[in-house]
Amino acid sequence: MFFLETKALVKQYANHLALDKASIQVPEQKIFGLLGPNGAGKTTLIRIINRITAPDSGEVLFRNRPLAPEDIYDIGYLPEERGLYKKMKVGEQAVYLARLKGLSAAEAKERLKIWFKRFEILSWWDKKLEELSKGMQQKVQFIVTVVHNPGLLIFDEPFSGFDPLNTELMKNEIMELKNQGKTIIFSTHNMASVEEICDEIALIDRSKVVLSGNVAEIRDSNKKNIFKIRTADENLLADTSVCEILDKEQACHNCIFRVKKAQDISNSEFLSRLLQQNEIISFEEEIPSMNDVFIQTVTKNN
Repeated sequence: MFFLETKALVKQYANHLALDKASIQVPEQKIFGLLGPNGAGKTTLIRIINRITAPDSGEVLFRNRPLAPEDIYDIGYLPEERGLYKKMKVGEQAVYLARLKGLSAAEAKERLKIWFKRFEILSWWDKKLEELSKGMQQKVQFIVTVVHNPGLLIFDEPFSGFDPLNTELMKNEIMELKNQGKTIIFSTHNMASVEEICDEIALIDRSKVVLSGNVAEIRDSNKKNIFKIRTADENLLADTSVCEILDKEQACHNCIFRVKKAQDISNSEFLSRLLQQNEIISFEEEIPSMNDVFIQTVTKNN
């Protein structure tokens, strides 16, 4: 079942086509990566899902039915451009924003205090936001996004402004939300984070969805039949019809060869032939990173 689905969304701003029949399927209780270069249409798509703007045509389905105005209470949105008020006290502002999502003042305060303690920022409750570091402000914004316990969470560049320690903390919190049954849309330019936490992705480029699917399957389908082979031999003895040596480097008392395997031979047969003439220490296929896939897909599309 898809928790959220968009069907052929089109959005035009004056002479700019922001979305061109964009369709995505976000599985329930998964982390869905929404990827794309700057200006590709990601923010427009997110704004439509949040009912901030409306599509010119197409449809958004939420829990298997058309998205309705009241569904915004079941969505938490952390925008890339943060929207907190610098002069307001942190706690007062957090309660105000939580009430906009349907919580009573008492319930909002109770839930927020639990989150503030968890993030070790309770002592900042009565401080003005401008007194907090950027990382502290990020934590407040994250808490405000999740405090009303929505079913769908949308995080747009959630690690922006965080040091490595707080980035890891936030990753763990996002994974914990997934474990609690939340469905998450995660928009980022950090492909390492995509590999680490995303189950599925959609890549938007020039207003169109140009790639979508399971992260592991996408990486696997973009393999180039390239292997790294560590051997005790000075030279790799291999039939040139089986593989092409691309590179060689010395590593202690071994040699590491980077080779491209012929397409018409299986990995098992390839290794078997190498073992007949070489002392193989390790044999590993190169799986492209999501960064490689991103660059390759966008370059090809352009």
